[in-house]
Amino acid sequence: MSEEFGMQEMVTLKTIAETLNTSNDLSLMLDTVVGKLLELTGLTAGWVFLINERGDYTCVSNYNLPPALQHKDKEPMRTGTCWCVNRFKDGRLNHAVNIINCKRLENAVDFQWGDTQGITHHATVPLRSGDKMLGLLNVAAPAKAHFSDSELALLQSVAYQIGSAMERMRLYRTEQRRADLYVKLGEFSTALGHAVNECGNAEAFSETVVELLGQHYDWPLAAIIQQSSGAFTVQATYADGRVRTSLSKPLSSKVADQMNRVIDSHRAASLSATERTEIFTLCEPDKTMHSLTSGMAAPLPYHMPGEAGILVIGMESYDSAHSDREVLEALAEHITASWESLKLAENRRELARLEERNRLARDLHDSVNQILFSLSLTAKGAESMLSASEQVHPAADVMKDIRALSQEALKEMRALIMQLRPAGLEAGLLHALQEYGTSQGLQVMVDRTGMRSLPRNIEEGCWRIGQEALNNIRKHAGVTSANISLKLSDHEVALTVSDQGKGGAKRRKASPGGSLGLSIMKERAESLGGHFEIVSFSRKGTTVTAVIPLPFGSV
Repeated sequence: MSEEFGMQEMVTLKTIAETLNTSNDLSLMLDTVVGKLLELTGLTAGWVFLINERGDYTCVSNYNLPPALQHKDKEPMRTGTCWCVNRFKDGRLNHAVNIINCKRLENAVDFQWGDTQGITHHATVPLRSGDKMLGLLNVAAPAKAHFSDSELALLQSVAYQIGSAMERMRLYRTEQRRADLYVKLGEFSTALGHAVNECGNAEAFSETVVELLGQHYDWPLAAIIQQSSGAFTVQATYADGRVRTSLSKPLSSKVADQMNRVIDSHRAASLSATERTEIFTLCEPDKTMHSLTSGMAAPLPYHMPGEAGILVIGMESYDSAHSDREVLEALAEHITASWESLKLAENRRELARLEERNRLARDLHDSVNQILFSLSLTAKGAESMLSASEQVHPAADVMKDIRALSQEALKEMRALIMQLRPAGLEAGLLHALQEYGTSQGLQVMVDRTGMRSLPRNIEEGCWRIGQEALNNIRKHAGVTSANISLKLSDHEVALTVSDQGKGGAKRRKASPGGSLGLSIMKERAESLGGHFEIVSFSRKGTTVTAVIPLPFGSV
């Protein structure tokens, strides 16, 4: 190596080092460095490919490209493949090498994309930082078909400098993004705390969460996936500035297995290409989500039996995955805490309702119930006195009617008190309903299939539905017997109450009394996520059935 070349090399490396320290903007830095490198080495064209871990490449910088490579907004630099990129992907490109007959330039000549300015060859130099491979630096000049060992050594030294600077910039951007994301985490948590009290159920909660994520973060897509009865479905998603809900199609078994692994690991995980395609397509079936080249899923560790959730985000860049993963896990913890707060608030409201019903039942028992009982006794005494005389007083029949009405009102009041204050569920739902039917003058036959405990809210819901059904039988069926069947499976509970009475319940729905009772049963079943059905024929009896799903994993 001549002394003059050695001095030129030192000047080149010094100038490149100074240039690399002038900016934290990657594209600007690379454009400046490539231009300086070409100026100092006498070369004319250069470009840089960044290649990620999946092998996707992007031309992030170019300088003085020949017209042929600028065809259609530089399409030759954005599509297709070539020898140097393929060898980089295969892990066979470790040193600066000469590339003969560049594939992109060959295509430019074959397809007549424009003037190549006499460039046929280029040198390829891998960009790396330690053991981490980052991309490629390519340089060329007209009629230059070979690079000497000294030139390649210089290019490789420059590439090491560029690689170290790129890694420094990546770390800087990562830390800056992490700081920004954590600032937004505080804002998101505050907004979620204000909004959570307005959520009435899990679907509304998921809708609120994804909407707030869309408002506070720059992720193009955010979604909540919920597990129910072993299946995973997308419950709510935010994309393109809008929220979508009720996406009932479940994930495939293959993707569901991965979601279970995410839940079991208690850590966020990157989504594979297959998982991204399926989940993102379910989230936005009317749009293509090809721009989202990366995605992550984090478990939502709900502390409720049978409840499991997944928070999913879609990203356009893989570079920020590490910092985003940390924040995603923190977000999952905040979302879970808000969900627990929502469930506790619901439990407090339910306890308040139960206490109010108990108070009302006590008041009715101590006041109205006692008055009706006294009225019944008074009417009976008056009827006895009026009937004891030799000539029956005309008011005797009236007092008899008053006594009958007061006794009926007393019976209705006791039934109402029983409905307000459920008692006897400790001995089981069927036993409680049988006891209630007996108190209403009905002979109740019960049948049970399956053995398992029911969640408190579902057991009470079935109790209320069964009560109303027995009340309807007593009032309208014209019979004194009823049949109750309770079928329990792993996924649902089915309560059936039937009679062999007058029937015609569907026609009675038009009447105020009948429609209210049936609508109450229907509303109770639907509020628990189930459905209600009534079958009734004149003189053939009536059957009402409520089917309610059980939370996955409940025992």
